[in-house]
Amino acid sequence: MSEAGATFLQRVLDPPAYGWSKDGQFYAPTVREMVSHWLTRMNLFKTRKNWLPVTGWFWTLCLTPFAAIFFTHYFSWKLLAIGALYSMVGLGTVNIVWLHRYCTHRAFTFTHPFYRFIIRNLTIRLVPEEVYVVSHLVHHAFPEKAGDPYNALGGRLYCFFAGELHQPIARDLSEKDYARTVALVDHTGVVPNTYAQYQSWGSICHPARLYAHFALNWAFWYGVFYLIGGHALACAIFGMSAIWAIGIRDFNYDAHGCGKDKRKEGSDFNRRDLSINQFFAGTVSGEWHNNHHLYPAGVRSGFLWWQLDTAYILIRVVQFFGGIASSRDFKKRFLEEHYAPYRAAREEKARTQNEPPAIEALQDAGK
Repeated sequence: MSEAGATFLQRVLDPPAYGWSKDGQFYAPTVREMVSHWLTRMNLFKTRKNWLPVTGWFWTLCLTPFAAIFFTHYFSWKLLAIGALYSMVGLGTVNIVWLHRYCTHRAFTFTHPFYRFIIRNLTIRLVPEEVYVVSHLVHHAFPEKAGDPYNALGGRLYCFFAGELHQPIARDLSEKDYARTVALVDHTGVVPNTYAQYQSWGSICHPARLYAHFALNWAFWYGVFYLIGGHALACAIFGMSAIWAIGIRDFNYDAHGCGKDKRKEGSDFNRRDLSINQFFAGTVSGEWHNNHHLYPAGVRSGFLWWQLDTAYILIRVVQFFGGIASSRDFKKRFLEEHYAPYRAAREEKARTQNEPPAIEALQDAGK
């Protein structure tokens, strides 16, 4: 990354009240500081520019009535399993494909906006592109350093409330910097605010467009699930989707070893940060996080035979139907640059350990 690019990413997010650093080092705020700042960010009466932080929790909490209706009126173990599967595998996989690999890292391109529309709305919408994309690019630029919006060194709460505390874009960007920020999401289908609208709302997207989009998306999918299995199925899927909506907030803390070095030899080859490959997260959504940090712009992160990558499978399905124009795959490079040398070193170590010392070998030969 160029120095100019790094400087831009250092100022593109709205700094928290307690700052990113103190005395040149990352600052881990106290719980009181985080709660105080969170309450400020959730206060729409203070400024309407808080609308986007409030939005994240608004749509998440909108799932709770469906959950309540499901558990009180329609509960069955079968529907519970279907809802959980949709939440963990369906939402996880599609959002990895859409928000992570396409919107943030542009690992592939679509042949036509139609396919982009389908993937964008393939599941229940819960996360605005602006909130995820810009902050995630900053995260990759400064992992576990001052400015990382969900720095695991800050603790679980630091990551859990990152959507409100650290991920919104800065509200005082110059017109030039705002244009650069818009360029980060211009391929996603988001209709951006003008600079004057940005100064009024403090965001790239406009609340009217975002709420209309989410409402239409939810209405469509509730209708589809209702036609398939009635209110019971629809409430089960919508209600259980809260698992993903809440769990995604905690993911980066766990995926970076809870701020500790939990990387394993032979599994976690990226040593530039504390990211780790987690079997459950990788299997249900294709997010092998250490592999991803090693090659963030890749179309897949499941490189080894046992690393199931459902996100990559979905991309290949879209490609089969003619929806993918180009993609970048780093599996071959990973195997050549990391896994093959590791296997060779491991085999050499095993061979030398099994060989008898030179003197003993000569003595044995003399006998």
